[in-house]
Amino acid sequence: MTDHIPRPEHRGVRRLFARTSWPEARFVADVLRTETVGGALLLLGAVIALVWANSPWGDTYAELGRWVPWSGGSALHLDLDLATWAADGLLAIFFFVVGLELKREFVAGELRDPRRAALPVVAAMGGMLLPALIYLGVNLAGGGEGLRGWAIPTATDIAFALAVLALIGAYLPQGLRAFLLTLAVVDDLLAITIIAVFYTDHFSLLPLLGAVLPIALFGLLVQRRRTWWWALIPLALVAWTLVHASGVHATVAGVLLGFTVPVLAGTGRDGRTVPGLAEHLEHRWRPISAGFAVPAFAFFAAGVSLRGADLGAVVTDPIVLGIVLGLVVGKCVGILGSTFLLARFTRAQLDEDITWPDLLGVSLLAGIGFTVSLLIGELAFGSDGVEGANVKAAVLTGSLISALLATVVLVRRNAAYRAIALKEQVDLDRDGVPDVYQRPGG
Repeated sequence: MTDHIPRPEHRGVRRLFARTSWPEARFVADVLRTETVGGALLLLGAVIALVWANSPWGDTYAELGRWVPWSGGSALHLDLDLATWAADGLLAIFFFVVGLELKREFVAGELRDPRRAALPVVAAMGGMLLPALIYLGVNLAGGGEGLRGWAIPTATDIAFALAVLALIGAYLPQGLRAFLLTLAVVDDLLAITIIAVFYTDHFSLLPLLGAVLPIALFGLLVQRRRTWWWALIPLALVAWTLVHASGVHATVAGVLLGFTVPVLAGTGRDGRTVPGLAEHLEHRWRPISAGFAVPAFAFFAAGVSLRGADLGAVVTDPIVLGIVLGLVVGKCVGILGSTFLLARFTRAQLDEDITWPDLLGVSLLAGIGFTVSLLIGELAFGSDGVEGANVKAAVLTGSLISALLATVVLVRRNAAYRAIALKEQVDLDRDGVPDVYQRPGG
């Protein structure tokens, strides 16, 4: 890759997607490597569900999802079937990790600087607003019966998107990878807000107020760096139970618990500096989230049966059309368009290592809306019935089209960057840090 020395800030030009620090680059690389495995397991869970649901034993798949392991939990609203446990329970682990990532970004990452945070925030908002508008427009024209699902195409699946990028984009600029990670984190924050505000059917204030106590105790322990599992896990379970009983989606409890964890390094009892606890807990819980919680949710959520389905009615359903167009067109145009407008009407410019075709590929990649889109679909239309099945088919179709289009674009871009890298190798110093990160302003 060609040498790059950022322009001085005093010239009034701010580069979008400029190369970050070496520790930040190393962190992004570590996340990408982890999400590759998680994305593969997520895909495996979805494929198994699809094959099973459309096999001669498809009824057993449906019965498994409807099985209630604890019928005596009705008093605590915990008489849930396995599919609901996966969506409400296991995904809380995923959102706990998301909460840790969000806090890290706001405290020590890209979002701590308002100027650098403006781009992913604006891009994420554009990438959520336009898909929602497309969905609403299609469904209003189709009679307006499916308007409740307006938020389904607004979410980006961070695990799938980062996994695809890691598999096909080894030579893409690091700034582009950091942008996708930060964009997905902001996207998750907005999606969590949408779920809490717009998809709460019944609301009970008393349990929600009760959840404040275990969350506060959890926060007090982690702030003092007391990582006693026998205390933290029960407190987290009590908080989850109370949030679930309040009517707010229980995964919000995971985010709130993640927000209480300190990010910055602290001082141990012996006076030595200890790393931030958020990084430690993320290292512990990310494999559980990516390796079990999210694939298990995908297994129970993606099993749409097409046996006996009227495919003609499915492809003309306004709900299906709105979701597919929102993911494929709305996400891409919303992210790319908002980025272009920000660069056009402010002093911000693309970094010299980044081209607009690069951004096109990443914007298409953001149309993979698997996990959170399926979750919102279940909250809007339920998991059973024709509408629920159509939502699953639409999310799978839109995500697959987005992934394929992004792959076509990014494979070509990756080949171009690979050719440059082969000609101009980046040398490493004895300390193992590339020279480009040690230049003034690098």
